Amino acid sequence: MIHLDNNATTRPSPAVIDAMTHALSHAWHNPSSVHRAGQEARRVVELARAQVAALVNVRPRCVTFVSGGTESIDLSIRGVLSRVRDPERPPRVITSAIEHSAVRELLTDLRDRGEIELVHMPMDAQGVIDAAQAARDLRGTPAALMSVQWANNETGAIQPVAALTTLARELGAAMHVDATQWIGKEPTDLSLMDPSSPSQTGGTPGGAMLDSDLVTFSPHKFHGPKGVGVLVTRTGFRLRPMLHGVQEQGRRGGTENVPGIVGAGVAASEALAWLADAGVRERLASLRDRLETAVLARVPGSRINGPTARDARLWNTTNIAFPRLEAEALLLAMSERGLAASAGAACSSGSLDPSPVLLAMGVPPELAHGSVRFSLSRHTTSFDIDRAIEIIVASVSRLSGSTLLGPSHAQ
Repeated sequence: MIHLDNNATTRPSPAVIDAMTHALSHAWHNPSSVHRAGQEARRVVELARAQVAALVNVRPRCVTFVSGGTESIDLSIRGVLSRVRDPERPPRVITSAIEHSAVRELLTDLRDRGEIELVHMPMDAQGVIDAAQAARDLRGTPAALMSVQWANNETGAIQPVAALTTLARELGAAMHVDATQWIGKEPTDLSLMDPSSPSQTGGTPGGAMLDSDLVTFSPHKFHGPKGVGVLVTRTGFRLRPMLHGVQEQGRRGGTENVPGIVGAGVAASEALAWLADAGVRERLASLRDRLETAVLARVPGSRINGPTARDARLWNTTNIAFPRLEAEALLLAMSERGLAASAGAACSSGSLDPSPVLLAMGVPPELAHGSVRFSLSRHTTSFDIDRAIEIIVASVSRLSGSTLLGPSHAQ
């Protein structure tokens, strides 16, 4: 099976699996226990915390481990809003209509309950937030929180998070960045979130810098295990816990998932080493471009959803619309031929509804219904791409009842 599905492409590496297996056998005790075995579990948790911190160039104390990216997002948003008290009006939250469902559905629910006032920033037809227009629209409008993705999970569109962070500061809002798709795929430097610390030694040369308050990500997006999430918190930033307890510096209660955290640490170290070579990402971006060029040339009417400029989106993502087809039928046809992909967000690809993200971008419903996301990993090969092209063309041809351009030998 060729995996171009966002969750399947990032299966844990052998080193991650070995480390987790060892932790299950030798560090299964409670890290909060004072006996020797418990302290050994604490040691491996703290080693993993240091490894994850090094990936984004902050001190370990800025890193909180939670159960996944969704909980990290929930803790960030609720943790900020729960400390805002204004009897006159609900707190204002600024976001976009193209966020991951973990953000979008949470904020919609809070708005519907009357707990927040929700403001959506404008964006262009490629799904990129217009920071300049947002600044004009929101000037003089105080807010409690801004929450924005660094890179979109369906189109790969990179958002102007630095400019939006500046805007959040001007509005008096805490800034939360969902970096789940970004971290581990691009060099990242969050040392500005830890300004009182000595100079950090982690990170990769030329890493994108961000001075946010809260940054969330998930190691399973860079070959770590599922079931572990990360929250990086600005030094001194007050965040009210949603799960009370003494663990994780009081930010998140509950006994730590030691094997998962150990695996996350190893994945972070591997990602840090991989990110040091920009040429590898350039090669993978070229493979993604080859996939797009071939499919668009051989499938009449197909189009890219999102930015087409290479530097405007992540190297690993393409979202292609196939007119007059249903994405679910196409996914099944491709899967029968040995290609795994996804429709919309991987966590909701079982839905028959078109992607809310694509609809919010203005993609016509007939194209949104037939849109499929293909995701590369750092292990994707030229053979994978060539084979995927033939499978995609053959599957579209079968479903549309037409003979498409070029050879198609996929059976």
